[in-house]
Amino acid sequence: MTGIRIGLLLFPDLTQLDLTGPHEVFRAAPGTATLLLAKTLDPVCIAGGLRILPDTTLAGCPQLDVVCVPGGPGVNAAMEDASLLDFLRAQAAGARYVTSVCTGALVLGAAGLLRGRRATTHWAVHDLLAAFGAVPTEGRVVRDGNLFTGGGVTAGIDFALTVVAELFGARVAQAVQLQIEYAPEPPFDAGSPRTAPAEVVEVVRARGAAMRARREEIVARTASRFDGAGRMM
Repeated sequence: MTGIRIGLLLFPDLTQLDLTGPHEVFRAAPGTATLLLAKTLDPVCIAGGLRILPDTTLAGCPQLDVVCVPGGPGVNAAMEDASLLDFLRAQAAGARYVTSVCTGALVLGAAGLLRGRRATTHWAVHDLLAAFGAVPTEGRVVRDGNLFTGGGVTAGIDFALTVVAELFGARVAQAVQLQIEYAPEPPFDAGSPRTAPAEVVEVVRARGAAMRARREEIVARTASRFDGAGRMM
């Protein structure tokens, strides 16, 4: 296999656009080999019932140049999946860039890869990053050294274009953007809690309250496994 190796983690109940948005951008960039990674080669059922086929297993994955973790409901289980976290730590040691989209940042945190680093994630759990020693930072895409994190769901496209520009230059990233005609003009200015009507924000918060509570428990439990220096105990 030649070119830049980009691996996107595939696990049950991830959010489809967290994965497929960046995948569409990365695969359109020249000189890339974009891989979907899972524990086995069996189809993975993601949130909403879609089934996606992995390209390679975690055990058979070569060293990646870019490793990316998407988010979604399945992040809850992924944060406590020891073999998955071991894989991320091993890949991160040799990768040029360690990245995430949306709540995938919580998985990087659970792997101990955010300590002392600026990072972002979906607005509804942004504050939980601090439990992993990260510096929660507002932004559609946040970079800290070789760490790139994207905000919620649709930010994955912005994030991937940013990484492509880093790898190949702005002209290549612009060509990819034009190819996929990424020129968003949303019908409402409601894509952020800062701009959405207050009643809409409350509806969305209430809808996600149970998931938020469960994630708080898992983040607290996972973060407690690190010592003061950020090492696993």
